[in-house]
Amino acid sequence: MEEIKTVPDIPWSHPFVERLIGTIRREFLDQILFWNSVGLESKLLEFRDYCNSGRIHSGIGGSTPCEAGGAVTEEVVKLDNFRWQGRCRGLYQLPVAA
Repeated sequence: MEEIKTVPDIPWSHPFVERLIGTIRREFLDQILFWNSVGLESKLLEFRDYCNSGRIHSGIGGSTPCEAGGAVTEEVVKLDNFRWQGRCRGLYQLPVAA
């Protein structure tokens, strides 16, 4: 991790960083436990992978950042035959082809 210095008590100085911190806190850190910095870092890496490859973003047309960047994506799941795959240690569930 790399530290980014911002002006204290002024969230407008880096609004994208503030939004990212809020998203990580609300959607992930408030839901899990961690005991040390190694555990926290490994869980944050899992959440990063989930956000980039599994979580859709409305700002980029309902696609994932990997899809928007041109990465090869998995085939669309047909809803007549699927199963749930846990992501981020079971905190999120995504459908996959069965």
